[in-house]
Amino acid sequence: MSGLDVVAVLHASMVLGVKLCAPVLLATLAAGLLVSVVQAVTQISDSTLSFLPKLVAAGAGLWLAGPALARALADYARHVFEGIVRIGGQ
Repeated sequence: MSGLDVVAVLHASMVLGVKLCAPVLLATLAAGLLVSVVQAVTQISDSTLSFLPKLVAAGAGLWLAGPALARALADYARHVFEGIVRIGGQ
């Protein structure tokens, strides 16, 4: 295994990490922004008010993007295991 192969695997793992985190983080960000706007308009400054919408948004993001995330993770694992078999067969 050359150095370029290692770099390619590390790059793919970093990209996969971003893909796995993005739906949950973006949903939570949107919910937090919406709650912040509502709190600013109504002048309610309760910090516990923003927790439940963020939790629901994170759950919804996982529920909606879960199958795609699982497929991406399985494809990456398959790719890595095929590379291990290819290296071991040499």
